[in-house]
Amino acid sequence: MSTFQKDMTKGSVTKHLIRFSLPFLAANLLQALYNLADMLIVGIYGGAVGTSAVGIGGLITIVVINLISGLAVGGTVMIAQFIGAKRQEDVEKTIGTMFTLYAVVAVIITVVMLIFNRYILIALNTPKESFDEALAYLNICMGGTIFIFGYNAISAVLRGLGDSRHPLIFVAVATVINIGLDIIFVGFLDLGAAGAAWATVIAQATSFIMSVIFLRSRDFIFDFRRKSFKVSGYVARRLLKIGLPTSLQGVMVSFSFLFLNRLANDIAGIVGSTALSIASKVNSFAILPAIALQVSVSSMAGQNFGAGKPERAKKAMLSAIGIGFILSLGVFAVVSTFSTQIMTLFLGSGNTNLSADIVQKCITDGSLYLRSVSYNYLIVCFVFCINGLAMGAGQTLFSMLNAMVSSLLLRIPLAWFLGITLGWGLLGVGYAASIASLGSLIVGIIYILSGRWRTSGIEKHAHA
Repeated sequence: MSTFQKDMTKGSVTKHLIRFSLPFLAANLLQALYNLADMLIVGIYGGAVGTSAVGIGGLITIVVINLISGLAVGGTVMIAQFIGAKRQEDVEKTIGTMFTLYAVVAVIITVVMLIFNRYILIALNTPKESFDEALAYLNICMGGTIFIFGYNAISAVLRGLGDSRHPLIFVAVATVINIGLDIIFVGFLDLGAAGAAWATVIAQATSFIMSVIFLRSRDFIFDFRRKSFKVSGYVARRLLKIGLPTSLQGVMVSFSFLFLNRLANDIAGIVGSTALSIASKVNSFAILPAIALQVSVSSMAGQNFGAGKPERAKKAMLSAIGIGFILSLGVFAVVSTFSTQIMTLFLGSGNTNLSADIVQKCITDGSLYLRSVSYNYLIVCFVFCINGLAMGAGQTLFSMLNAMVSSLLLRIPLAWFLGITLGWGLLGVGYAASIASLGSLIVGIIYILSGRWRTSGIEKHAHA
């Protein structure tokens, strides 16, 4: 067994969850921190226009990242299941196939996004004040897609092996570099949103290169040599079968939030865009505990499904829900109580290129959105943990359909109805997100009660 592998089919379920989820949560906190640093530093030195540019460009970048992360789920689940089933050769074939496919997809997405970035910003009704900065930010970030793919591929493989500690180290390096370069590029060199984008790409490239060097020095399963980049037909089909629904799920969720940004632009122009951009960054922090536990459940459940222990996989989900709700309750209390102070942190001081009245309106509208959307934090921990169980079983089609119900059938129509038709503005947009998650939870409960999650499908297939 590789030194990076951890057997999660034996021992205390809760201890395994905590040991796996804490490093992953810390890694995501650091990743969110340097994304937040982009916006915070740009807001201090470049005002509301820079904040809007980074916010809109960041939302589009998240669509790409969710696409990557979704494909990575296929690899994580297959590796975890094969480890549980003691099929080491298939683990190695999965890693090689995954890295190869990722490299190809990264090149394709980079070319497509660089061609269509301008048209995407136009479709989102990006405020004219922030259009050029948003385009510059987006072009630079999309040029670095290969590094985003590389880091996510390595992290997904390590999580499938049961290792969440080393990805934490890699992202910690990226965070320190990103924040330092933000201060230099945005603060001292006055490069605005473009400077924040360069800081992010350089940080991601450094983290990726460092991770490859480290893993090669430790005799990792995959040696990163050209001859090792091979595709197994069976593995590729299985990766896409599991990963594509999760990718589509991430894209749908991201699309729904892009629609909310378009709605905010329609409601209040630069005020709505800036307020929602800041609030979206706060939300990315707030749901991190739920995301960490979802990934932990999917990795742990995958190993246990592979070992023929579905009830232990369910126990992991239930333990994660308990832990997640306690954490989410604390996040809800902080965000709902200090929403105005949070918004002021981004816009209350430093340089600004908008009037004081407009800045105050951004703070007011953003705090209303934060208070209304904070109820969502109490619900998503349940939804994400249920989805984690489904992912561990390889039933990612369920989580995709559940996301479709939440994002397309509920969140978008409700945001339009409450925000525009009833005239509640950003307050209504926030409530729409919370109600949509409640609908997703109901679907998840029905899925658990049906018992369909007990079959992973891995036993039906021969070796890759």
